[in-house]
Amino acid sequence: MTPFTYRSGALHVEEVPIARIAAEVGTPVYCYSAAALRRQWRLFADAFADMPVTICYSLKANSNLSVIKIFAELGAGVDVVSEGELRRALKVGVPPSRIVFSGVGKTRAEMRHALEAGILQFNVESEPELEALNAEAAALGVLAPVALRINPGIDAKTHAKIATGKAEAKFGIPWERAEAVYAQASALAHIRPVGLDIHIGSQLTDLSPFAAAFQRIVELARKLRTAGYEVPRLDLGGGLGISYRDEVPPELMAYAEIVRRSTSDLGCEIVLEPGRALVGNAGILVSEVLYVKTGATKTFVIVDAAMNDLIRPSFYEAYHGVMPVAAADGAAPPTRVDFVGPVCETGDVLASDRLTPPLAAGDLVAFLSAGAYGAVMASTYNTRPLVPEVLVDGARFAVIRRRPSYDELLAIESLPDWLGGPGG
Repeated sequence: MTPFTYRSGALHVEEVPIARIAAEVGTPVYCYSAAALRRQWRLFADAFADMPVTICYSLKANSNLSVIKIFAELGAGVDVVSEGELRRALKVGVPPSRIVFSGVGKTRAEMRHALEAGILQFNVESEPELEALNAEAAALGVLAPVALRINPGIDAKTHAKIATGKAEAKFGIPWERAEAVYAQASALAHIRPVGLDIHIGSQLTDLSPFAAAFQRIVELARKLRTAGYEVPRLDLGGGLGISYRDEVPPELMAYAEIVRRSTSDLGCEIVLEPGRALVGNAGILVSEVLYVKTGATKTFVIVDAAMNDLIRPSFYEAYHGVMPVAAADGAAPPTRVDFVGPVCETGDVLASDRLTPPLAAGDLVAFLSAGAYGAVMASTYNTRPLVPEVLVDGARFAVIRRRPSYDELLAIESLPDWLGGPGG
């Protein structure tokens, strides 16, 4: 079920016409469906209802405060990868006992902030990080709860830039050193090992890499227990894909069955870190057509959204569906076009070689499946203000991140005194 449907020829988000949002907020604009967020969470939670599972939404997919708040109200924990994300989670009331801190490059300041907050666990990815965390915990007189992130050397068969479980990736402790590093963690005075962590990549649509990775981490847990170490928790990461084009994502119940079958005899608490699977298809990017340009070999639909607003097509060669906000009348045949933005880069292409009804300046289009890694990865390249975000809930909507003004963009910069700045 999609929350983005035509009603009387006009594309809606739930009960709100997209054209109305565009008129009141301006374009480009991100729009999210609260109903879609809640529905996807419940599907995920129901699939694991009979297991000791803590579901920690991965904030890097979409860290808007309102999105986090919706999931927190439903009982979600969160997976963060920076102090900024941690502060976002705490601001909307996520209990620290449901917060996991991941990432290969945590600073000591970030460690201190998380230790003071009292989070559930740190997913530690290297021996130097382990030593640094032990020192910071000692300085505060506390124990740091640690799950060691293990790199299982498994190819998730996904895009090279989002594959994290191969041996050559920067993530995790090499499989061959896992037992020794767990022993090291257990010997440190201010580290409390609480288990193992694994995450092999993102946008996975095949369950077999999950099964292989889970098997390896379970085997390691058994070895560690045999050696006398406690392993009360397994963090199995995230990575479930969504449908952008013609992908067929795994059924959640089938994914849950692999988790159950892999871990049921261990008696472990399980942590899961879904991100894209919860938010990806709950959002769209709405843009206005500026010009339709006939080139030598192609027709370009130039829109006011650009690669700085939605970088996935340029960065990952990603596919996003495109829908006209006003339904085509069917009388005119579709044309094949490229949707491009105003940024001065040849790579500023949002969608290539698409059949679309005739479009003209002033028409609105929606880029689909933009709820994950969309607004959260946006930049101000070319001094373009960040795109606003709107949340729709039934017949109501609200701006949940406004578009900054040009004055606000410029206000964070300053001239030194020798260039005529203050005091010059």
